[in-house]
Amino acid sequence: MSPDLLPFQPLSRREMLLRTACGFGAFAFRGLRPAALQDGGFPSSLLGPAKRVLFLYMDGGVSQVDSFDPKPRLDAEHGQPIGMEVPKTQFDDVGTVLKSPWAFHPGGESGIPVSDLFPNIRDRVDDLAVIRSMTSKFSEHSFANYFLHTGTGFQGRPSMGAWWSYGLGSENQNLPGYIVLDGGLIPPGGLDCFGSGFLPAEHQASVLQSGGALLPNLGATDSPDLQARKLDLVRDLDGLGLVSGANVEASIANQETAFRMQSALPRVADLSGESATVRKMYGLESEFEPERTYGTQCLLARRLLEQGVRFVQLTCPSMAGIDRWDQHSDLAKGHEQNARAVDRPIAALIDDLKGTGLWEDTLVVWTGEFGRTPMAQGSDGRDHNPHGFSMWMAGAGVKGGVVVGETDEYGYYVVDKPFEIHDLHATMLHLMGVDHKALNYRFDSRDMRLTDVHGHVIREILSE
Repeated sequence: MSPDLLPFQPLSRREMLLRTACGFGAFAFRGLRPAALQDGGFPSSLLGPAKRVLFLYMDGGVSQVDSFDPKPRLDAEHGQPIGMEVPKTQFDDVGTVLKSPWAFHPGGESGIPVSDLFPNIRDRVDDLAVIRSMTSKFSEHSFANYFLHTGTGFQGRPSMGAWWSYGLGSENQNLPGYIVLDGGLIPPGGLDCFGSGFLPAEHQASVLQSGGALLPNLGATDSPDLQARKLDLVRDLDGLGLVSGANVEASIANQETAFRMQSALPRVADLSGESATVRKMYGLESEFEPERTYGTQCLLARRLLEQGVRFVQLTCPSMAGIDRWDQHSDLAKGHEQNARAVDRPIAALIDDLKGTGLWEDTLVVWTGEFGRTPMAQGSDGRDHNPHGFSMWMAGAGVKGGVVVGETDEYGYYVVDKPFEIHDLHATMLHLMGVDHKALNYRFDSRDMRLTDVHGHVIREILSE
């Protein structure tokens, strides 16, 4: 074919360089940018006081009237029928008023009362913003867990940690932006509580064990050269299918992250360099195994946060004969054991974050999916209560030593400053410097967000 008949004219080398010079710069810039920003996330210049989140999830529903919301009326009317109309509870077993088995005492200079369940956290209550007026739309564990983690009560939406990874990425490209430390209890609702939903799969949680190598079979079995060649081959093979869309690209990104984790994660898991003082502080030498488990999680969480992981979540440790915080019977034993497992490690973590300089830019959130009823289920348990429960936030941008919101005299319904999970998510994003209305992802012909069409920042807990 004559050159004059070609559909395009070939370029000289000089002309090609002139026309594509800016493109080469764009390719280089893309390689320097975090993955989240390549997907349209928020630049670090927009970050607020918090750079990272530590989410302490109390699976099963801690009783607010036995922890952070004292109700003298329960003591006065113990054993009597409750003096108010109550809705049908989850198990429709409404007993008489049940007083708290634990005394409340003021803590710190603020004098915020905390029960004897949490003596060590009580000593640090001046660092906490206690919210006594959180609500949920669901009274069943799975739906409530989806709501807490994803902003909707149904399966399949992205977890809040996935939104953090998508919008803000990780400060360490050798580790995932979203990590869940499994203490032995994956919550009802399963791994979908930590999924990426319609976001690219690279943003789902990496669920790590709380001991050993953290991730099974992570260690390299081939030489670095052979591994690199295998990865190149996989990348070339995957590249043939890139036309199929984001799922293949996410798979490639996950494989590359796993490759980089082989060197980064074992260093995080190696606690041998931690002093005996630190190990004792976290309870790693405790005779109570669940406390050792949770203490290890808390110490690993600090190390992951130091390495720049954006969102770290801890789950509860497994205990024989104890069903998480979900005490429908034998409240005293169940809550006592759960509190013993987490109280000292959480207090140690607060102190350690301060000592390592992470406190000022780490947001700490402590909550369950709902609370519990002020009247007994049976004779010595409490049923689920989504109408009013307690949680706390601390760290970056949070005003310490304050109480926000109020429930009625029984601790059943919120009567002042009701908040919902969307407000919690909006506040967490705000403290990261992100407007919750602006963090969107186009899916199914609409812009989706963690807070959907809801959510207001809880300004009462902000230090600004």
